[in-house]
Amino acid sequence: MTRIGSRSTGRPTLNEVARLAAVSPITASRALRGIATVAPELVEKVRAAALSLGYVANPAARALASSQSQTVVVLVPSLSNQLFIEPLEAIQGVLRTRGLEVVIGNYHYSPVEEENLLRSHLANRPRGMLLTGFDHTPAVRELLKSSGVPCVHMMELDPMRGAYCVGFSQEQAGAEAARHLLGRGRRRLAYIAAQLDPRVIQRGDGFRRVLRDAGVYDPALEVMSPLPSSIGLGAELFARLLEEHPDVDAVFFCNDDLAQGATLEALRRGIKIPERVSLIGFNDLPGSAHMVPRLTSIRTPREAVGERAAQLLLGLIEGITQELQIDLGFELVVREST
Repeated sequence: MTRIGSRSTGRPTLNEVARLAAVSPITASRALRGIATVAPELVEKVRAAALSLGYVANPAARALASSQSQTVVVLVPSLSNQLFIEPLEAIQGVLRTRGLEVVIGNYHYSPVEEENLLRSHLANRPRGMLLTGFDHTPAVRELLKSSGVPCVHMMELDPMRGAYCVGFSQEQAGAEAARHLLGRGRRRLAYIAAQLDPRVIQRGDGFRRVLRDAGVYDPALEVMSPLPSSIGLGAELFARLLEEHPDVDAVFFCNDDLAQGATLEALRRGIKIPERVSLIGFNDLPGSAHMVPRLTSIRTPREAVGERAAQLLLGLIEGITQELQIDLGFELVVREST
């Protein structure tokens, strides 16, 4: 009787899968890891062999053998915020075809929680890391410097050009929103923001700078909430703004869901958009093009950010000289609300 499995666990081994599929162990490993260079017919044979034997890969053993795991850690501030769905999908699409597994961590917009996650994941020796923004604790900055693990930051650009990053200028995007509204003849411009993470603050900085230069900035027209951005919150904050400042004639929202909520609130109140007040959102989320009226927004390249960040990280892992900072820009999408 032929004994199947390793001596210590009795589980099927990669070598047994390779023998059954009539391929080398290296080919079997690459096929099971989804590396695109393996011929499709070999992948099918290896997967059939693994299924018949009940083989399950052991990542810990692989990491021990190679002194490094095959994982890439991706840390995002929220998994409930749809902004991060498209980058994560793009990252998976790039990395999994190269045999790398994506491990996602959610730090709930807390730099301290991000630090704890990073310490935990670095103990498992990841091949690389993708981080969101630059709002790190001093300890995280030191960990990134001393770990030697390739790292790329997403969604923001580093003004000091000291880190690998893929994104766009949040401040310039906010400035573009202000210029657009001023160009429509608006003079009582408000900024409604929620969550108040560093990227939201940067958008507000750009918006505020342009208004100051135009001589129309009024700090009383800033409505800021630390609560998570949502349609319901957008309606609530917009109603508060109108009650306190009925002369407001334009509003820039830090995220489209807030602007969508304001659009619905205006409909309930019989307020005409853009005749009475112009509304402009940010991110151009699904649904904004179908609001009544259709919502003007700053479109951000979320999918492209994830794809390019993953490609940049692959180059760093392979030791290829890479561009330090990739600016993907943004696009003002003008619709009926302005």
